[in-house]
Amino acid sequence: MRFLKFLLLFITFNLSAQQGGMWIPSLLEGMNEQEMTSLGSKLTAQDIYDVNNSSLKDAIGHFNGGCTSEVISDQGLILTNHHCGFSQIQSHSSLENDYLKDGFWAMNLEEELPNEGLFIEFIVSITDITQEVLAVVSDDLSEKEKQSVIDKNSNGLMKNWPREPWQDVKVKAFYNGNQYFLFVTERFEDIRLVGAPPSSIGKFGSDTDNWVFPRHTGDFSMFRIYADANNRPAKYSKDNKPYKPKHFLPISLDGVAEGDFTMVFGFPGRTNEYLPAVAIEHITKEFNPTNIAIREAALKVIDAKMKTSDDVRIKYASKQARIANAWKKWIGENLGIQKSNAVEKRRAFEATFTKALKETGLEDKYGTILPEFDRLYKEFGPVNIKRRNFIEVFLVTNELMQMTFRAYQMEQMITGNPESFEKAKEGMVSRLKSIHKNYDVEVDKGVYKNVMPFYSNTVDASIYDNSAFTNLDSALKLLEGDANSVIEKLNNDAAYQYAKPIIAEFYNTIDKEYQEKNEPITALQTKYMTALMKALPNERYFPDANSTLRVTYGQVRGYAPRDAVYYNPVSYLDGVIEKYVPGDYEFDVPQKLLDLYKTKDYGQYADSNGKVPVCFLGTNHTTGGNSGSPAIDAHGNLVGLNFDRVWEGTMSDMNYDPEICRNIMVDLRYVLFIVDKYAGAKHLIEEMTLVHPKKNKQ
Repeated sequence: MRFLKFLLLFITFNLSAQQGGMWIPSLLEGMNEQEMTSLGSKLTAQDIYDVNNSSLKDAIGHFNGGCTSEVISDQGLILTNHHCGFSQIQSHSSLENDYLKDGFWAMNLEEELPNEGLFIEFIVSITDITQEVLAVVSDDLSEKEKQSVIDKNSNGLMKNWPREPWQDVKVKAFYNGNQYFLFVTERFEDIRLVGAPPSSIGKFGSDTDNWVFPRHTGDFSMFRIYADANNRPAKYSKDNKPYKPKHFLPISLDGVAEGDFTMVFGFPGRTNEYLPAVAIEHITKEFNPTNIAIREAALKVIDAKMKTSDDVRIKYASKQARIANAWKKWIGENLGIQKSNAVEKRRAFEATFTKALKETGLEDKYGTILPEFDRLYKEFGPVNIKRRNFIEVFLVTNELMQMTFRAYQMEQMITGNPESFEKAKEGMVSRLKSIHKNYDVEVDKGVYKNVMPFYSNTVDASIYDNSAFTNLDSALKLLEGDANSVIEKLNNDAAYQYAKPIIAEFYNTIDKEYQEKNEPITALQTKYMTALMKALPNERYFPDANSTLRVTYGQVRGYAPRDAVYYNPVSYLDGVIEKYVPGDYEFDVPQKLLDLYKTKDYGQYADSNGKVPVCFLGTNHTTGGNSGSPAIDAHGNLVGLNFDRVWEGTMSDMNYDPEICRNIMVDLRYVLFIVDKYAGAKHLIEEMTLVHPKKNKQ
């Protein structure tokens, strides 16, 4: 198999048209650099990514593997979203010190709070290793044989790649396995909480405003990286010192205006921009609706309990946010796909592709791809839905079922390998303690009654009264004794007896069938990507997101979500006050913020109109994982903090439409206003570098 010389073809397009894209930062020279310049950027590709000198990439950290963060001072001060640091804020909260409700601000280094398990990872270098990885891979090999060769080649490269002792390497596939890059990384594990606004600021608008505009959410939190005496990664130690970064981002006080260049730099999680029409139709019309219904049923119980109990509110704050986030995103995704006629447009593109195959003499080799997709998805659809419904019920929404699922895994491990008992037991003890730290049996029982009917006709809530898993002490007693006695006790537990046959069916039938039917789709998607590049070499292609460092760029722009409605690109503190509902868990406002608004005590953070900007919109192509990503201006300064997308634009994971896809960012002047005027943490402001690029230009 000789994959793709498309990097040499890569790619002609109209520089005046900004059509999205998540670009590899080491490959920006040329057309990407030209396009950024046409949109207003003053940055060079080397300003953004440079291995030998300090560059913007050195300020961008992967936050705990799921979000993005950026360094904003020469003392390792880190900025990310409130929702990215939410579990850490929650873990330090209690009824006595309710940091979720009241916020937290360390007024000196000694007050900063360590966070076990939290890490931030930086990219040292990115290298194209496609030729080495795909050496001796050919079309004559089966998919399993191809993957075996790819894994062997990748592992060999990682093992022998030059790096410092404290650095690591990883290999990632791009373009559905048509290209491979090796990343050298540095992971810091002493990360301390510095500051977070109260949820009434950091999560203002909560579920109602989530995924929509206008937003008025100060979605930010601050951490600090600590390093050893040599400024290298180290485990937590009181002797560690604030990290001295290779680069940190200055912060612009000039803000943004419509048409300004913006670049979002971060670690987008996953997109599927090259799916066939049949796949998009399956996802939006069959797959999403069932999972939306399950999460909605769970949220109905959790939301009601959180409103009536502070204890439940603290325990379930992070879980509720996680469940609600995807629930609303999927709804918006479906709306966006419908509004943009994405399926019809994709079919029209496929007709163009089919015609191009004939014109380029590739029909014999690739002409069966689209009909094969239709056949495969017809068979794959039902099991894909069933499998995901199981995951939603057993691993996402209901914690008793999650405990039985982990217990089943433990039993299977012990049965197949008795020597693994102690390790399996240790892992199970850790999981039980983690779940019970924020567990309420009545809430979970209500969730069970609401979600289980979506998966099984057998619903038996009495298992909650007869299971040891609902109490941590009794759950841990199940694990006392040798392997045989533990297995016997597990199988005598009411909840485990109920769940075990359902879980066994998942593993032995549903998941096995899913894997069998998904494998040829994955292989065909790789072949389709190859065919697209060969048949339509002048189309614009960018690699799907895969949690690696990417650059996406655009401009500050409003948008029209529906007829006769236009959203201006910037929202203001006035809107917070307009939405204010005293005592409401979504729209309450702290008294001090009301006082600051009343007295107009805005300091240097007001716009030229005398108002404090809160959020703004851009045409940057973002997804999950870009949460916490910096929005960088034309000169390389920090102007915003990415945290969301508009509702209809969530379909950008499958279909980016520049007319309606917008990302939402917190204006950094609002962040600074909250830190300075609301929290009184002026020492943090003094630590940053504040600049006026627009005024200096004048």
